[in-house]
Amino acid sequence: MREVVIVEGCRTAVGRRKGMFAGYRPDELAAVMLDNLVNRSGVTKSSVEDVILGCVTQVNEQGGNIARTAALIAGFPMHVPGVTIDRQCGSSQQAVHFGAQAIASGDMNIVIAGGVENMTRAPMFSNMPDVKPSEKLTSKYEIVNQGISAEKIADKWGFSREQLDKYAVQSHERAFAAIEAGHYEKEIVPVDIISEDGSFQTVKVDEGPRENTTLEVLADLKTVFKEGGKITAGNASQMSDGASAVLLMSRDKAEELGLKPKARIVARTVVGSDPTLMLTGPIEATRNVLKKANLTIDQMDRYEVNEAFAPVPLAWLNDIGGDPSKLNVNGGAIALGHPLGATGTKLLVSLMHELERTDGQYGLLAICEGMGMANATVIERL
Repeated sequence: MREVVIVEGCRTAVGRRKGMFAGYRPDELAAVMLDNLVNRSGVTKSSVEDVILGCVTQVNEQGGNIARTAALIAGFPMHVPGVTIDRQCGSSQQAVHFGAQAIASGDMNIVIAGGVENMTRAPMFSNMPDVKPSEKLTSKYEIVNQGISAEKIADKWGFSREQLDKYAVQSHERAFAAIEAGHYEKEIVPVDIISEDGSFQTVKVDEGPRENTTLEVLADLKTVFKEGGKITAGNASQMSDGASAVLLMSRDKAEELGLKPKARIVARTVVGSDPTLMLTGPIEATRNVLKKANLTIDQMDRYEVNEAFAPVPLAWLNDIGGDPSKLNVNGGAIALGHPLGATGTKLLVSLMHELERTDGQYGLLAICEGMGMANATVIERL
C-alpha cells in the first residue's frame, strides 16, 4: 500500500447561522475554497483526479452533487470529476478516508477531499421534511434527537450541568485566545462579500465565539431538549456556514513534483455505535485507530474531538484517559461552530497547523455522527 500525504489544507472562516455567509451560495463558497487550495499547493487543477466533498443537507443549492458543481465554478477542467458524500458530521473526514484509500490502492495519485455546509441556506433536516423513521427501524432501536442522546450521555457518565457549562466556557476562552494569537490566520481563506446594501467586506475571522460567554450567562439558559435536563444552546455546537478541504497525494507523486508534504496519514477507521446514545462512537473509533497505528494516546501531541455537545469530548476524555490540555486546544465547535459537512477537514486543517506551530509529531481527529457512527484519523507531521 502506498503512503498517503497531505500536501496542503485550508478552510474558510466559519460563519454563524444567518450571519456573514447568509447571502453566499454554498457551491460558490466551496469553489472559492477549492480555488485557493490548488493555488496554495502549486499543483494544476487539471492534475486533480477527483474532488470528494462531504455535505449533509444535500438540497437546494447543496443538491445536484455540489462537489462537481463547485469544481466547475472554481475553473477545474471538465475531465476532473466530483462526488458528494454524507456520513453526517464526519462527512468530510470520510471524504479524506475515501481519497486516501484511492491513493493507497494505486487508483489515483492526487485527490481533493473536503466539505461544505451552509446551514443558513440549506437548514438542517430540510432534505427530509416530515419524514418519520421506518417502523422496522424503531421496532429495533430507540431513535431519538441528538440532543436527547447528549442528555443520555450526560446522565450515564454523571456529568453535571455545571461541568458541561464550564467546558463550554473553556471552548470560548480557547477560541478567543487562538484568534488573538493569530493561530487560525494561515489556514483561513479570505472570502470577499458584497452585502445587500452594496458594502464590501473580506471575511477571514471565525464569527462564532461570543465574548459574553461566562458561567453565569450559561447558567441562565433554558434546556432545549429535556425539561430539567442539562443540554442548552450554550453547551452545544453552533449551526454554522463554511467550507474546508485538503489536497491528498501519494508520497511518490509529491516527491516527483518537488512538493513538501505537511503530514502523512498514519491510520484511519470508521465504526458504528449505539444509535440511541449515538454520539459515543469516537471512544471506540479512537481505540481502533490507535491500534491500527500501533500508537498510544500518550503519543498523541494534540487531539481534536468534535464538540457536538459538551458531554461528547468529556465522555471521550473519561474513557480514553486523554490529557485535557491536549484536547481542542484552540477551541471547538461550541465556540467556533459546526458546519456539518465541512467540520471534518476543518478540524484536520487546524490540527495540522497546530502540530506545525508546536513542533508536535502525532495528531488524532475523531468525530461522532448521526445514527451512531464515528470516524477517527491519526496523522504525523512531516
